[in-house]
Amino acid sequence: MLSILRNPRLAPLWTLLRIWLGWQWLEAGLHKISDPKWMQGGEALKGFWAKAVGALPNTQPAIKYGWYKAFIQGLLDGGHYTWFSKLVVFGELLTGIALILGVATVFALAVGAFMNLNFMLAGTASTNPVLYTVAILLLLAGQAAYQYGIDRYLLPYIQQMRRKEAVATRT
Repeated sequence: MLSILRNPRLAPLWTLLRIWLGWQWLEAGLHKISDPKWMQGGEALKGFWAKAVGALPNTQPAIKYGWYKAFIQGLLDGGHYTWFSKLVVFGELLTGIALILGVATVFALAVGAFMNLNFMLAGTASTNPVLYTVAILLLLAGQAAYQYGIDRYLLPYIQQMRRKEAVATRT
């Protein structure tokens, strides 16, 4: 199955999917970066977390796992939404840019999948299951996912520099 996913002939398909996924992340971040509720005090994230743990009047907790609810409740009680909201915004922006350009692709896919997983654990479905699944497929596609991107040129250069460094340290 992996050999089918990693087939270089599928690279144009994976590239289109990677760029689409990157655009989804970039759009989400662009929407938030201009919203004071995200960038000035984190009120948007505070509201999301409060709803997720059931702290708002007449709401049931959306989180179904006690350990995750305790984690989010701790962040909420500690006021961590003030800085965490910026982490979410810039994480979405940088993930989107990296995926569109095909740079640090594997890392960006892992970060994006991790963000989607956390959104789903907090009880949000929306587009998260689709985005998560696309990220996992692209991770399984391996090098074919970034054949048309900066990583195609950057990763061999980094490997070459590491080899030179290893030879230099041996002598």
